[in-house]
Amino acid sequence: MKITIIQGAFLPVPPKLGGAVEKMWFALGKSFAKQGHEVVQVSRRYADMPTEEWINGVLHKRVRGYATPASGLHLKWLDLLYTLRVRAMVPADSDIVVTNTFWASVVLPAKLRRRSIPDVQRMPKGQMRLYNQAVRLRANSTPVAEAICRELPTDQHPRVVMIPNPLPFQEPPTVNLAQKQPVVLYAGRIHPEKGLELVISAFKKLPTTWKLQIVGPAETSAGGGGTAYLASLKQLAGNANIEFTGPVYDMELLNRYYAEASIFVYPSVAEQGETFGLAPLEAMAWGCVPVVSSLACFHDFIEHEHNGLIFDHRANDAISLLGKTIERLQHDAALRAELATRALDVRQSHSISCIASQFIQEFERIIQEQGINKLATV
Repeated sequence: MKITIIQGAFLPVPPKLGGAVEKMWFALGKSFAKQGHEVVQVSRRYADMPTEEWINGVLHKRVRGYATPASGLHLKWLDLLYTLRVRAMVPADSDIVVTNTFWASVVLPAKLRRRSIPDVQRMPKGQMRLYNQAVRLRANSTPVAEAICRELPTDQHPRVVMIPNPLPFQEPPTVNLAQKQPVVLYAGRIHPEKGLELVISAFKKLPTTWKLQIVGPAETSAGGGGTAYLASLKQLAGNANIEFTGPVYDMELLNRYYAEASIFVYPSVAEQGETFGLAPLEAMAWGCVPVVSSLACFHDFIEHEHNGLIFDHRANDAISLLGKTIERLQHDAALRAELATRALDVRQSHSISCIASQFIQEFERIIQEQGINKLATV
């Protein structure tokens, strides 16, 4: 089959500036091509990237995009301009069009709209009814799928399909848990919605020789909270053994941080903004024990006391609860090893090949349904 993947307007592919969605579809595109499918990927032109090139069997086409603006309204306008450029790049004979822009399933030609699958990676905000011609609405987690259904009539619920995000790397090397370092790691955007004040405040109170590493971008152009917010976190950290590394876009280097850390903390407080949590999944694949807030999206792949620990970020004593959770893991090596061993199971359940097969099966069902519907109207 011929699969076209439309990426967003603000981050390039390959993901030189990071981006969980960009990492995911870059990896999945290569996996689809490896299975013998024809794959075209359209994304933002960036720096010296060519306007067209082949990468591992995938044809990449690039058009002018934008740096991420601070205003949400401005973002939607730039997204529209970008999508109008992309529209001319989408092959008319595409069997499936995966869309990662707000407007694609609205402005594509009618034939392609009926073959489009909006990739819903965030909680919808009323826009699902705009996609009434899309053949499927793909959710990356159970909470997102439920939220989509709440915006649609009951008879439209079968169009909603939940397929989780995959790990963005193939077959990582074996992890020696005995060589893990006394490091608590956070990796992700440096933004107020990530609950970083919670983990810094909790860590400062622990009588420990461990180090807290905070990895990620603070720049607003990369989705961060800005330099002033980063400065406030550093002031809060004071003289504690807390390292701010800045952004790490090199996957190999990021994986080294995961491989060395014993505990991965992700205390997100984004009740509506957090919809999957790729960073905790990545960390689990490297044998880090995840400690996460009690957002619903994490329950799809983290089971409390089985392959990670969950604390109540909504509690009045959330800082104390998080501190006790981290301290428990620091002092109980046997528990850390047990949870980390089970966490490694995501290498199979969320591998690129496994998730790619789930997508291909869904694409094949769509093509079969469309063929049956076409015969029925003849």
